[in-house]
Amino acid sequence: MKKLLQLGSIVILITFSIISCKDKPKEAKQAKAESKTDERPNILFIMSDDNTAQAWGVYGGILEDYVHAPNISRLADEGTLLENCLVSNSICTPSRATILTGQYSHINGVKILDAGLSPDYNNIAKEMQKGGYQTSIIGKWHLKQEPAGFDYYAVLPGQGEYHNPVIKTEDNWKDYYEGGKQYEGFSTDIIADKTINWIENRDKSKPFMAMCHFKATHEPYDYPERYADLYKDVEIPAPDSFYDSSASTTGRSFLGQSMDNLKQRYLDATVNPELRKDFMNYPGLPFSVDGLTNEEARYKTYQKMIKDFMRSTAGVDDNIGKLLDYLDKTGLAENTVVIYTADQGYFLGEHGWFDKRLIFEESIHMPFVIRYPKEVRAGARNKDLIENVDFSALFADYAGINYPADMQGRSFRENLKGNTPNDWRDYGYYRYWDHSKDRPGHFGIRGKRYKLAFFYGNGFKDAAQNQFWDFYDLEEDPKELHNAYNDPKYKEIIEELKSEILKKKEAVGDTDVDTPEVLEIIKEHWND
Repeated sequence: MKKLLQLGSIVILITFSIISCKDKPKEAKQAKAESKTDERPNILFIMSDDNTAQAWGVYGGILEDYVHAPNISRLADEGTLLENCLVSNSICTPSRATILTGQYSHINGVKILDAGLSPDYNNIAKEMQKGGYQTSIIGKWHLKQEPAGFDYYAVLPGQGEYHNPVIKTEDNWKDYYEGGKQYEGFSTDIIADKTINWIENRDKSKPFMAMCHFKATHEPYDYPERYADLYKDVEIPAPDSFYDSSASTTGRSFLGQSMDNLKQRYLDATVNPELRKDFMNYPGLPFSVDGLTNEEARYKTYQKMIKDFMRSTAGVDDNIGKLLDYLDKTGLAENTVVIYTADQGYFLGEHGWFDKRLIFEESIHMPFVIRYPKEVRAGARNKDLIENVDFSALFADYAGINYPADMQGRSFRENLKGNTPNDWRDYGYYRYWDHSKDRPGHFGIRGKRYKLAFFYGNGFKDAAQNQFWDFYDLEEDPKELHNAYNDPKYKEIIEELKSEILKKKEAVGDTDVDTPEVLEIIKEHWND
């Protein structure tokens, strides 16, 4: 009797009549085990850039009735939505490094936007490979050096282009922004199609982990031509805090990235085509605010930005639908964990800002939905505090592999079932390292009700303000419109939170031993 085994592209013919179990017991046992299809779940991890919760519709808010995202809604109906999923460092490159390595920024070394991840550094894809999974990453990589741990990769150089993007693969790789091949079409469509193609042509005897990373909805918020007229002649409401243009309004400890800066970018890109070679290649130019007051100009800027952002979201949603339909058609849906998230949140006019980076809610809240028909509850919402450092632990849990001791995440698989462990975290830890005058370096914690942050960057020479603490009661002030740090009724709570911050810093290993200037600022201003 003969049995045919296919391992990758190698066909091994084993004739059991000449191999007795007595003579070769180990080999025969191995052959029998390898002949079975691995029934562990597949993982399809879909991530957009900056596609903040306000633009999903399923989280409510002023855009709920305007967002075109039926497939995100479908995922929410068929899976579980996380209401308190937090990024630990709200900037693209560090967030992606944390998701892959299962480590906070100060451990994996990717603290700022310009950092990169060495191919030699361990990550969850490598662990999944060792555990028998096929792995791929397609789309935005943003970690500069060559992806490692993936059987296949096809990634954008840097931010990449929305239209006719260059994509880099193993056969044309060069570090940083060189190398690659140009593809015709819109990047979101291309990335989804390439993901489907890889899944279709995989080794079907193994489970897979496919990472599908869209460039959208990152600035310049571009969109496929099919959505060019979406929201035409529609006026989109602005947030209540849209005209907040001063830290003195709310008592906060920093200035933030004003919507007025985006207005200037639109104007600069209009008159200087050279600026359109990177992230300032905005759709729909020229842009003009001639004859408008400052407030009118800000409002016009908002209308352009928010419509473009939601058009970009609509393009993402199309492709989520394409991926879900493919899983249904091929019978993979039942045994595939599907996750859709964004690498961080984003300000869409709240507090008069755009961009991210800050510990405020719109920035640190990662929208996250997960569907796994065999196990994850449909139409459910989970309020537990989940961090992006936990994603790797969840992947390992589903894969049934050991989670490396030096990774810092914790699986939330039981949380998703509705069985939150009694010792689950009460606070998420946050640190923003990429200091600037308007968005100073800071660290802090965010619980279900209270948030406290220390803006150590205000102790540097270029500081815009001589103020160090922000405290918010998210139950009484969910939009963070009043820094209540000096409110006497919170005195004891704030002292408890300061102690909690120090415990968190020690627990995650963020000691600042390599930044003595920060330790000096902490020492001088901790009790301000």
